[in-house]
Amino acid sequence: MGDVVGMVLCAGLGTRLRPLTNRVPKTAIPLCGVPLVSFSLGLLAGAGVRRAVVNVHHLPGLMVAAAEAAARALGISLAVSREPVIAGTGGALREARAHLAGAEAIFLVNGDVLFDVDLSAALAAHRAFGALATMLLLPMPAGAGYAAVETDGSGAVRRIAGAFGPGGEGLTPWHFSGVHVLSPELLERVPAQPFEADVNRHVYPPLMASGAVRGLVVGGTWNDLGTPARYLEASADVLAGRVRLARFPGVDPFAGTRALAPGVRAAATARIDPAARLEAPAYVGERCVLPAGARVQDAILWDDTALSPGETLQHAIAAGAERVRR
Repeated sequence: MGDVVGMVLCAGLGTRLRPLTNRVPKTAIPLCGVPLVSFSLGLLAGAGVRRAVVNVHHLPGLMVAAAEAAARALGISLAVSREPVIAGTGGALREARAHLAGAEAIFLVNGDVLFDVDLSAALAAHRAFGALATMLLLPMPAGAGYAAVETDGSGAVRRIAGAFGPGGEGLTPWHFSGVHVLSPELLERVPAQPFEADVNRHVYPPLMASGAVRGLVVGGTWNDLGTPARYLEASADVLAGRVRLARFPGVDPFAGTRALAPGVRAAATARIDPAARLEAPAYVGERCVLPAGARVQDAILWDDTALSPGETLQHAIAAGAERVRR
């Protein structure tokens, strides 16, 4: 692969997941007991990446600890780009430029995304395009309100979010996965101002007319985990086997857990009364307590969480005393 570097964007505040993200950064939230950043780094490792960067801002100590532990387990060298002020997706590249030096190509991954995509195939396509940037695209989910990335018949990106880029006739709208493949020359195109620079608004639009930004339509199970509902959906996908875990070598969310029923998993140290009722999908974390009469369905219990006798946890996340509904 050459010296391909991965960068996982981990600086966001995760406001839509509060109060959970008052406890941990969004990209460190546990997905079936494993910090989300482990999946991002595992995806990179599975594509042969041996050097990665994370940027941090919100609860930086916790974010660094989660990322470093994941990188050690995967055998990846990790650098940390600290952002006292959030720099945006484009600004993150600018601020981390020293850590990206010498890269032949860069995978840029939104840290709140769970996506079992074939990154090696995406890199090969990017190289064949000869583009500065390749955005990995998916069909637009039915009824979704995501801003579209529009491509022309050749696959060149011509407009983003209905406003940025030269546009044109006969364009096809796609959903952006949050994963980019970049040539190192793109780093020279990130402006110094504004400081909080977004790739879609400030970096890509001036490059689109020349065809330097391409779209690649890919497949895979995708979720952005941006809301409690999507967090629950992503967990259900993992529990049901819809996520190809082989794309994340070295990341095993089921290690040390018990399968209590199809789609129901509990950590080995969880204490579950025989009279408690669990219905799929559900995940019960380390040292959790489910007393008699408790009912759990379509729910996640973070580590060290106890339910009250007779408590029903449905379509929700329990983290300590917090109960967050979808």
